[in-house]
Amino acid sequence: MLAAMPPTPPTTPNRGEPLIRDRGDACPGALRLHPADDGRLARLRLPAGILTAHQTQVLARAAQTLGDGRISVTSRGNVELRGLGEGCGTELAELLSDAGLLPSAAHERIRNIVASPLAGADGIGCGDVQLWARELDGLLCGETWTTALSGRFLFALDDGRGDVGGLGADVTLFSAGPAAGSSADDVFVRVGRRTSRVARADAARAALAAADAFLAAARSAGTGAWRVKELPEGVEPDLADALRRAGVPARPADDVRAPGRAAAAPPHAPAGPVATRTGPVGTTRPAFAGPLPGVFGDPVTGAHAVSVSVHLGRLTAAQLRALAPEPAPAGGGDGELRLTPWRGAVVTGFGDRAAAETRLASLAEAGLLTRADSPWLGVGACTGRPGCAKSLADVRADATPGRGAGGLPVQFSGCERRCGHPHGTTGGTRPRTWVDVVATADGHYLVDGRPTPRTDLPDAVAAARGPSTPTR
Repeated sequence: MLAAMPPTPPTTPNRGEPLIRDRGDACPGALRLHPADDGRLARLRLPAGILTAHQTQVLARAAQTLGDGRISVTSRGNVELRGLGEGCGTELAELLSDAGLLPSAAHERIRNIVASPLAGADGIGCGDVQLWARELDGLLCGETWTTALSGRFLFALDDGRGDVGGLGADVTLFSAGPAAGSSADDVFVRVGRRTSRVARADAARAALAAADAFLAAARSAGTGAWRVKELPEGVEPDLADALRRAGVPARPADDVRAPGRAAAAPPHAPAGPVATRTGPVGTTRPAFAGPLPGVFGDPVTGAHAVSVSVHLGRLTAAQLRALAPEPAPAGGGDGELRLTPWRGAVVTGFGDRAAAETRLASLAEAGLLTRADSPWLGVGACTGRPGCAKSLADVRADATPGRGAGGLPVQFSGCERRCGHPHGTTGGTRPRTWVDVVATADGHYLVDGRPTPRTDLPDAVAAARGPSTPTR
């Protein structure tokens, strides 16, 4: 199999027209609470989306006792608590800190790390991206200069299956595996249009060096760019120099094929009869890019995991508790809860398929999406009214699943900011990768730019999403 880095993210409108920022980064965090119409909002970064059983229980308790009783899963696998009281910041910080969820007050908003959620759970991919995430998180929190990164800067750690590699991260690590022109020990690190090849043991240090290269480029540009795509035309991070200064041996990656994935559909491919690498055996892959709901097993280790999706990305405290991992059989290590960038969850640590199937059934009873043919799979919505003052509609109430799970993902947005929308494009010269549903001031919606009354919304969304694809 040839090594294949995910495609370089397309040039954005900011290229050529430098974005000039004249204010600080106001991105919310767990310590910097954001005032919303439904109370204060806290956003907690979870590197690789990982929670232990104890941390899961702590988050559920915080939502129930301090907030509105719900937990929002973000498009980066992080979580938000809403409806927080005016004076609960100290109590919340103490709860999170005691649970090991706030390793550094100065760095808590920059711990944006997504990783392949099924890594090590289904026998596909190579490279322990969870190990990379833990090491990278420690490196980020161990340096003072990293606090200059914005709360929007994103790292993606891809185990070779090409899932998170297509999320438009600022820095991407991509495990090559056995391939022409590379060895099984190769990892590719990418920042902007620059890619280098490093040893697997140096992956986390290489990612940190790539972030340093971006900060140097941003200082040189003088525009206050928060993300790589905001750098003006002609300004590129000098990855090779940053790796050299960090003492990370690197080799060119020019001889490695660069387009999408070798043995799986691209992250936002149209539905079709493609053998999936991120769905249970016997399924075809819909356009939804995350792990499909179901049970997964590693044929070598015998370990099993359960994948579910979260309806419109919001969990009740009871549902979060239902997702808490359990201790694995002796010698197998404890399980993990991994929240995904597609507003889903993967629970690992099951010793056999029967135990995983039992948990999947219990999660269905708890109201989570456990079927790969659910019409709600891939449907997302922002907070909307009444929680957001800028929203023009109660988009969560208006959201409709359309037709089946085989069509494009769809995102309902209460205003033109489109908070939390999927990565990709909704039109232009490149293929459309998600259905854009935006509320308008006249009480209607735009479905991929077409005015649509609320009464016609279900049919319009179904038509834009495309035909359903069978999954069994």
